[in-house]
Amino acid sequence: MTTIDTARLVAMFAVIATAMSADRDRLCALDGVIGDADHGIAMELGFSAARDAVAALDAGATDPTTLLNTAAKSFLNAVGASSGPLYATALMRAAAAVKGKTALDDADVIALFQAMAKGIQDRGKAEPGEKTMIDAWVPAAQAAGDVLASGKDLAGSLEAAVQAAKAGAEATKAMVATKGRASRLGERSLGHMDPGAASAVTVIEAMRVALTD
Repeated sequence: MTTIDTARLVAMFAVIATAMSADRDRLCALDGVIGDADHGIAMELGFSAARDAVAALDAGATDPTTLLNTAAKSFLNAVGASSGPLYATALMRAAAAVKGKTALDDADVIALFQAMAKGIQDRGKAEPGEKTMIDAWVPAAQAAGDVLASGKDLAGSLEAAVQAAKAGAEATKAMVATKGRASRLGERSLGHMDPGAASAVTVIEAMRVALTD
Protein backbone atom coordinates (compact mmCIF):
# COMPACT_ATOMS: atom_id res chain seq x y z
CA MET A 1 0.00 0.00 0.00
CA THR A 2 1.36 3.39 -1.02
CA THR A 3 0.98 6.46 1.17
CA ILE A 4 1.06 9.75 -0.71
CA ASP A 5 1.52 12.86 1.42
CA THR A 6 1.33 16.52 0.45
CA ALA A 7 5.06 16.71 -0.24
CA ARG A 8 4.72 13.86 -2.74
CA LEU A 9 1.91 15.75 -4.49
CA VAL A 10 4.11 18.85 -4.68
CA ALA A 11 6.75 16.67 -6.35
CA MET A 12 4.10 15.28 -8.71
CA PHE A 13 3.36 18.75 -10.10
CA ALA A 14 7.08 19.31 -10.65
CA VAL A 15 7.32 16.06 -12.62
CA ILE A 16 4.25 16.94 -14.73
CA ALA A 17 5.62 20.44 -15.45
CA THR A 18 8.99 19.03 -16.53
CA ALA A 19 7.31 16.45 -18.77
CA MET A 20 5.11 19.12 -20.33
CA SER A 21 8.08 21.38 -21.07
CA ALA A 22 9.82 18.45 -22.78
CA ASP A 23 6.69 17.67 -24.81
CA ARG A 24 5.72 21.28 -25.66
CA ASP A 25 7.02 21.38 -29.23
CA ARG A 26 5.48 18.03 -30.21
CA LEU A 27 2.12 19.10 -28.81
CA CYS A 28 2.29 22.44 -30.63
CA ALA A 29 3.09 20.61 -33.86
CA LEU A 30 0.09 18.30 -33.39
CA ASP A 31 -2.07 21.33 -32.63
CA GLY A 32 -0.72 23.16 -35.68
CA VAL A 33 -2.41 20.63 -37.93
CA ILE A 34 -5.91 20.96 -36.45
CA GLY A 35 -5.80 23.98 -34.12
CA ASP A 36 -3.85 27.12 -33.24
CA ALA A 37 -0.45 25.47 -32.64
CA ASP A 38 -0.40 26.67 -29.02
CA HIS A 39 -1.59 23.65 -27.03
CA GLY A 40 1.90 22.70 -25.86
CA ILE A 41 2.59 26.27 -24.74
CA ALA A 42 -0.70 26.43 -22.82
CA MET A 43 -0.08 23.13 -21.05
CA GLU A 44 3.49 24.09 -20.16
CA LEU A 45 2.30 27.44 -18.80
CA GLY A 46 -0.51 25.87 -16.78
CA PHE A 47 1.50 23.13 -15.13
CA SER A 48 4.50 25.40 -14.53
CA ALA A 49 2.19 27.83 -12.74
CA ALA A 50 0.66 24.99 -10.72
CA ARG A 51 4.13 23.67 -9.83
CA ASP A 52 5.28 27.08 -8.61
CA ALA A 53 2.10 27.73 -6.62
CA VAL A 54 2.15 24.42 -4.74
CA ALA A 55 5.92 24.64 -4.16
CA ALA A 56 5.31 27.90 -2.29
CA LEU A 57 2.97 26.18 0.19
CA ASP A 58 4.14 24.78 3.53
CA ALA A 59 3.74 21.10 2.66
CA GLY A 60 3.82 20.09 6.32
CA ALA A 61 0.86 22.33 7.12
CA THR A 62 -1.15 21.83 3.91
CA ASP A 63 -3.59 19.03 3.21
CA PRO A 64 -4.00 17.46 -0.26
CA THR A 65 -7.31 19.26 -0.87
CA THR A 66 -5.81 22.70 -0.27
CA LEU A 67 -2.85 21.85 -2.47
CA LEU A 68 -5.02 20.65 -5.36
CA ASN A 69 -7.29 23.70 -5.14
CA THR A 70 -4.21 25.94 -5.18
CA ALA A 71 -2.97 24.15 -8.30
CA ALA A 72 -6.39 24.52 -9.95
CA LYS A 73 -6.56 28.26 -9.34
CA SER A 74 -3.02 28.89 -10.58
CA PHE A 75 -3.57 26.78 -13.71
CA LEU A 76 -6.70 28.75 -14.58
CA ASN A 77 -4.96 32.09 -13.96
CA ALA A 78 -2.14 31.06 -16.29
CA VAL A 79 -4.27 29.55 -19.08
CA GLY A 80 -7.48 31.23 -20.10
CA ALA A 81 -7.86 29.06 -23.21
CA SER A 82 -9.91 25.87 -23.38
CA SER A 83 -7.46 23.64 -21.52
CA GLY A 84 -7.37 26.07 -18.57
CA PRO A 85 -10.95 25.58 -17.36
CA LEU A 86 -10.77 21.85 -18.16
CA TYR A 87 -7.71 21.14 -16.03
CA ALA A 88 -8.77 23.60 -13.33
CA THR A 89 -12.05 21.69 -13.04
CA ALA A 90 -10.15 18.39 -13.01
CA LEU A 91 -7.98 19.55 -10.13
CA MET A 92 -10.91 21.00 -8.16
CA ARG A 93 -12.78 17.70 -8.51
CA ALA A 94 -9.64 15.88 -7.38
CA ALA A 95 -9.48 18.17 -4.35
CA ALA A 96 -13.09 17.38 -3.47
CA ALA A 97 -12.49 13.63 -3.88
CA VAL A 98 -9.84 13.59 -1.13
CA LYS A 99 -11.40 16.13 1.22
CA GLY A 100 -10.55 15.50 4.86
CA LYS A 101 -7.51 13.32 4.07
CA THR A 102 -4.03 14.19 5.27
CA ALA A 103 -2.39 11.39 3.26
CA LEU A 104 -3.66 9.25 0.40
CA ASP A 105 -3.68 5.48 0.02
CA ASP A 106 -4.00 3.60 -3.28
CA ALA A 107 -7.79 3.88 -3.40
CA ASP A 108 -7.65 7.62 -2.62
CA VAL A 109 -5.22 8.26 -5.48
CA ILE A 110 -7.41 6.36 -7.95
CA ALA A 111 -10.47 8.26 -6.68
CA LEU A 112 -8.54 11.51 -7.27
CA PHE A 113 -7.54 10.32 -10.74
CA GLN A 114 -11.08 9.32 -11.70
CA ALA A 115 -12.42 12.63 -10.37
CA MET A 116 -10.01 14.47 -12.69
CA ALA A 117 -11.32 12.55 -15.70
CA LYS A 118 -14.94 13.16 -14.71
CA GLY A 119 -14.26 16.86 -14.16
CA ILE A 120 -12.75 17.24 -17.64
CA GLN A 121 -15.66 15.36 -19.19
CA ASP A 122 -18.31 17.36 -17.32
CA ARG A 123 -16.70 20.72 -18.06
CA GLY A 124 -15.97 19.93 -21.70
CA LYS A 125 -19.34 18.24 -22.27
CA ALA A 126 -17.57 15.71 -24.49
CA GLU A 127 -18.12 12.00 -25.02
CA PRO A 128 -15.57 9.38 -26.11
CA GLY A 129 -15.30 9.26 -29.90
CA GLU A 130 -15.41 13.04 -30.43
CA LYS A 131 -11.61 13.42 -30.84
CA THR A 132 -10.81 15.23 -27.58
CA MET A 133 -8.68 14.63 -24.47
CA ILE A 134 -11.66 12.64 -23.15
CA ASP A 135 -10.65 9.83 -25.52
CA ALA A 136 -7.53 9.37 -23.38
CA TRP A 137 -8.84 10.35 -19.93
CA VAL A 138 -12.03 8.25 -19.80
CA PRO A 139 -10.47 4.88 -20.71
CA ALA A 140 -7.53 5.65 -18.42
CA ALA A 141 -9.83 6.30 -15.45
CA GLN A 142 -11.83 3.17 -16.21
CA ALA A 143 -8.71 1.02 -16.49
CA ALA A 144 -7.21 2.40 -13.28
CA GLY A 145 -10.37 1.60 -11.34
CA ASP A 146 -10.77 -1.85 -12.84
CA VAL A 147 -7.18 -2.87 -12.13
CA LEU A 148 -7.28 -1.56 -8.55
CA ALA A 149 -10.55 -3.46 -7.98
CA SER A 150 -8.88 -6.64 -9.26
CA GLY A 151 -6.42 -6.46 -6.37
CA LYS A 152 -3.43 -4.80 -8.03
CA ASP A 153 -1.53 -1.96 -6.34
CA LEU A 154 -1.28 1.71 -7.31
CA ALA A 155 1.68 1.11 -9.64
CA GLY A 156 -0.25 -1.55 -11.57
CA SER A 157 -3.37 0.60 -11.68
CA LEU A 158 -1.60 3.70 -13.00
CA GLU A 159 0.39 1.64 -15.51
CA ALA A 160 -2.93 0.31 -16.84
CA ALA A 161 -4.17 3.91 -17.00
CA VAL A 162 -1.15 4.95 -19.08
CA GLN A 163 -1.62 2.10 -21.53
CA ALA A 164 -5.35 2.84 -21.89
CA ALA A 165 -4.63 6.55 -22.41
CA LYS A 166 -2.04 5.77 -25.10
CA ALA A 167 -4.48 3.49 -26.92
CA GLY A 168 -7.20 6.13 -26.62
CA ALA A 169 -4.97 8.89 -27.97
CA GLU A 170 -3.87 6.68 -30.86
CA ALA A 171 -7.52 5.95 -31.68
CA THR A 172 -8.23 9.68 -32.16
CA LYS A 173 -6.33 9.51 -35.46
CA ALA A 174 -9.29 7.62 -36.94
CA MET A 175 -11.87 10.09 -35.61
CA VAL A 176 -13.44 13.17 -37.17
CA ALA A 177 -13.39 16.08 -34.72
CA THR A 178 -16.82 17.30 -33.66
CA LYS A 179 -15.76 19.51 -30.73
CA GLY A 180 -13.56 22.58 -30.46
CA ARG A 181 -11.57 24.35 -33.17
CA ALA A 182 -10.65 21.10 -34.89
CA SER A 183 -14.33 20.49 -35.70
CA ARG A 184 -14.10 23.21 -38.38
CA LEU A 185 -11.84 20.88 -40.39
CA GLY A 186 -14.38 18.06 -40.54
CA GLU A 187 -12.96 15.13 -42.52
CA ARG A 188 -9.59 16.87 -42.79
CA SER A 189 -9.01 16.16 -39.08
CA LEU A 190 -8.79 12.43 -39.95
CA GLY A 191 -5.35 10.87 -39.62
CA HIS A 192 -4.13 13.30 -36.95
CA MET A 193 -3.86 12.60 -33.21
CA ASP A 194 -5.82 15.00 -31.04
CA PRO A 195 -3.31 17.22 -29.19
CA GLY A 196 -5.43 17.22 -26.02
CA ALA A 197 -5.42 13.43 -25.97
CA ALA A 198 -1.66 13.44 -26.59
CA SER A 199 -1.04 15.83 -23.68
CA ALA A 200 -3.34 13.75 -21.46
CA VAL A 201 -1.00 10.80 -21.98
CA THR A 202 1.93 13.01 -20.91
CA VAL A 203 0.09 14.10 -17.75
CA ILE A 204 -0.98 10.56 -16.83
CA GLU A 205 2.47 9.08 -17.45
CA ALA A 206 4.06 11.85 -15.31
CA MET A 207 1.57 11.13 -12.52
CA ARG A 208 2.47 7.44 -12.69
CA VAL A 209 6.19 8.19 -12.48
CA ALA A 210 5.80 10.69 -9.64
CA LEU A 211 3.47 8.60 -7.50
CA THR A 212 4.88 5.11 -7.98
CA ASP A 213 8.55 5.15 -9.07
